[in-house]
This record gives sequence, structure tokens and C-alpha cells, in this order.
Amino acid sequence: FMTKIKKLLETVCHNCGKILVDESNPAFADAIRRRDPKKRFDLVWRLCKPKMICETTMALDDDAPSDKTKEPKHDHGGCGNIQPEVRREGLRLTGTWKAQKGDEENEGQQPEKKPITPQMALNIFRHISTEDIKRMGLSNDYARPEWMIITVLPVPPPPVRPSISVDGGNGPRGEDDLTYKLGDIIRANGNVRRCETEGSPAHVVNEFEQLLQFHVATYM
Repeated sequence: FMTKIKKLLETVCHNCGKILVDESNPAFADAIRRRDPKKRFDLVWRLCKPKMICETTMALDDDAPSDKTKEPKHDHGGCGNIQPEVRREGLRLTGTWKAQKGDEENEGQQPEKKPITPQMALNIFRHISTEDIKRMGLSNDYARPEWMIITVLPVPPPPVRPSISVDGGNGPRGEDDLTYKLGDIIRANGNVRRCETEGSPAHVVNEFEQLLQFHVATYM
């Protein structure tokens, strides 16, 4: 789900969870009328991706000369936060926050780049309203965004991953590949928990988190 998660993070505000575009944009109003959920999501994502700020009512008034906000038909009601440029690097997602043009306080500062952790993405997705989920073409019953991030990993019962015999039944028995991988996941998860309990440095915890994510990805 990494590609879909990246697109969702480019569609909604990272602070309040609102879709970055509303019905004041005719293209968005046309997109949410599409009956095909996949096409609707793709159209909404393409409209939201260039937006680098979650607009408020005040922002609409201040940006009056802009073509996009000359005649606002809806009060977007956003939080005004700057949105990051999301990039994917393997199993990692990173966000780059750039200062907006005309922002005298932050103008000239270097862009802030930091990783978007699974916990951050989970918190963002939990803020998305049920109405916005429907607008994006997702389902509140079968495809809520936060379900794309694993918080509880189901373990298949032994009959699904039976032990195997090396020499046709007479020799020692070995465990199934799934069992070995589940063991790797349990050990990696234990290391993350131990580091957090002991107050280990952030870079050490991050390394163990990346290892855990790798094991879960290869297991899936």
C-alpha cells in the first residue's frame, strides 16, 4: 500500500486531515461526481498534489489576486498549515516542508526535511472525516485509510505453516518459512520495545523500526 499511502498523504492536510481542494475548484466538483472510485481518487489526487498549503478563510482573502481564489464559492475551513512535498525511498516516506512565497518570516530558510513515520501517517489518516473518505472514492466500510497501516499482525495457525521433514519423514523436522519470518518479526519488535523502554538514542530506535518494517514487508 506504499504508493496509495503516499498519494493519500499528498491529498489531505497533515494537520487537520481535510482534502486540500474543495468545490470552489470546478475540476474538483466534477471529479467527485465520477462514479468509478478509482478514477475519482486519481482525479482528486492530481488536483491536490500541487497544493502546498491548507487554505483558511483568511488565506483566501489574502490571496485575492490569485486566479484560483478570485471567486471562492466555498469556505474551505482549513488550518493554514504548510504541506510537505512527499517522496518515497524504498520503504520510507520523507516530507520536505518549504517556505511559501511571500512568507517574510521564513523566507530564505532551508527547507525542512524529515521522515514521515507510520505513526505520523496513521494519525493523519485518523483525522480524515467520513465525508472526505467518500469524496476521495474510498469506502468507510471496506477501505478506510488507516487500515492500510498494520498495527496488529494476524498470526496464521500451525496447520497453515506446518513443519517440514528434511529427509522424507525420517530425519529432523524444520520449520516453515512463515514461522521463521514470524520469529524475525517478534525479535525485531522486541528490540524496538526494549530501545524505547531504555531511552535509546533516536537514530538507534529508527534503525530497529526500519528493520521491523523490512521483516513485515518481506513476510507480506
